[in-house]
Amino acid sequence: GRYSMLPRHVQRLGRDWITHWNGSQILALNSPVSSCMRWAGHYPPWASFPLPFSADFSANWRFPHFFGPWRPFQNSNWHLDNYTQSCCFHLPNPSMKSEGEEPLTKKRRLSGQDDTSTPEQETDLSNQKEVSCLSVAQDEEKHGSKKGTIKRHWEYFCQQSKTMKVTKNKRSDQSSTGKEATFDFTVMSYNILSQNLLEDNSHLYKHCRQRLLFWTYRFPNILQEIKELDADVLCLQEVQEDHYRTEIKSSLESLGYHCEYKMRTGRKPDGCAICFKTSKFSLISSTPVEFFRRDIPLLDRDNVGLVLLLRPRFHCKANAAICIANTHLLYNPRRGDIKLTQLAMLLAEIASVAPQQDGSFCPVIICGDFNSVPGSPLYRFIKEGKLNYEGLAIGKVSGQEQFPRGQRILPIPIWPKKLGISQNCVYEIKQQKKEEDAGEKLEAAKPDNTQEIVIASEKLSSKLRHHFKLSSVYSHYFPETGIPEVTTCHSRSAVTVDYIFYSAANDDTAAQPGAEDSFCGGLKLLGRLALLTEKDLWTVNGLPNENNSSDHLPLLAEFRLIER
Repeated sequence: GRYSMLPRHVQRLGRDWITHWNGSQILALNSPVSSCMRWAGHYPPWASFPLPFSADFSANWRFPHFFGPWRPFQNSNWHLDNYTQSCCFHLPNPSMKSEGEEPLTKKRRLSGQDDTSTPEQETDLSNQKEVSCLSVAQDEEKHGSKKGTIKRHWEYFCQQSKTMKVTKNKRSDQSSTGKEATFDFTVMSYNILSQNLLEDNSHLYKHCRQRLLFWTYRFPNILQEIKELDADVLCLQEVQEDHYRTEIKSSLESLGYHCEYKMRTGRKPDGCAICFKTSKFSLISSTPVEFFRRDIPLLDRDNVGLVLLLRPRFHCKANAAICIANTHLLYNPRRGDIKLTQLAMLLAEIASVAPQQDGSFCPVIICGDFNSVPGSPLYRFIKEGKLNYEGLAIGKVSGQEQFPRGQRILPIPIWPKKLGISQNCVYEIKQQKKEEDAGEKLEAAKPDNTQEIVIASEKLSSKLRHHFKLSSVYSHYFPETGIPEVTTCHSRSAVTVDYIFYSAANDDTAAQPGAEDSFCGGLKLLGRLALLTEKDLWTVNGLPNENNSSDHLPLLAEFRLIER
């Protein structure tokens, strides 16, 4: 067999050698095989093979007979008990999870955030975990109960916010009268991992046991998460169309949600959904956004967005509205030009839906998987409302790669004029009307400055802008340690790519600087469900795992609508 020569040439096999026992349990070194132990880290060239046996390795441990001839052990009895008691592997890097799965340290190829764990921290972790190998039957019995769950806690920004569903307390009566018109509600953003995409990218989930990846196992877990968190508005990404039609929609409707869905325009059968509690909101309008344009070569990807305008049912003015947008931008780290164009298209649609009768915008919430890391140019553009992209490399737009391949620079302008969207991220027709109105006033006052205005406009051609003053619900780093928060974690990456952005009210203490309110009222962030670190997630074998059945964490925030 393949391993018959292993005892005589063990050093030639390097890092990847496998010992089978009981015909089912696998002991793997540095190989992403389920229910295994593996080496972590790399070895120097002078170390041809790092012996895995501890100094007190017992001769009671034997290779099974099918493993090949090895005279000293051929006729001896092998027992798992003898092995576990007298011969544990001592791993040099972070230990396995307590359930015998994978080490905490993973290779990251596309992460924009560095691993902040120090060797001392990793050593402490290895001391906290015990490495054990069990037979398949023992392993399944151990995993039969829900263990290894990481608890996420609520972070409150307002003392008046004590109505989260986690505490099982009833929400305050929002129809009561008061001096200040308020309306409290919760919003969740959750990439639930399309089964089709999971199967197409199975290399990202080598750390998972196979049974945890079946949709029949995953969907009940996802639905249970949604039930427990009980958000008033759900913004879901990677919602597979056939699952939505047969299971997801009906399940959410039974929980009191109304669902709106937009499927991707290409061959991949997933899309975005926005679902809201009919007891809290009524639907004013629903607008799908397709980022594919047949006549524009740049826009050849099938990503989509969805924009809803909702009317609160309680304690609000008759014309009160909230704009909820949901999207999943292109993943490709080297196509920042497409990402920015897709974002501009979404912002243009929001700008066409959100204006109120007095000309101001209603409060806006934008959720989704933006496939961009905190601090990247795309992220800064969303929060700051402006981006000068002159000389910016396409591969650096999203910040997904620390050392992006290729040095191609963003063209000026990024998208062609026939897209019909201006550099201010609004539809050209509305932009032209505003410019014409402003131009008439300007011409009456200073008719000789027309040429100067044109020249100034040409100079600003590399500057993108949008009209929304947005804050992020999450701060992306833990203030005490500076360790990054993580929203997605799989075999190759652990990073933040999911966000909830919102238009903050003037008195919102959680809003970031520069997010002053220019809207009709605004939103006050009352609380959020705390995120986790990468180290936290690998203690339960990353994502997906026994209890969390997506490779993303759900984001959840509570807001208060404040009207003027």
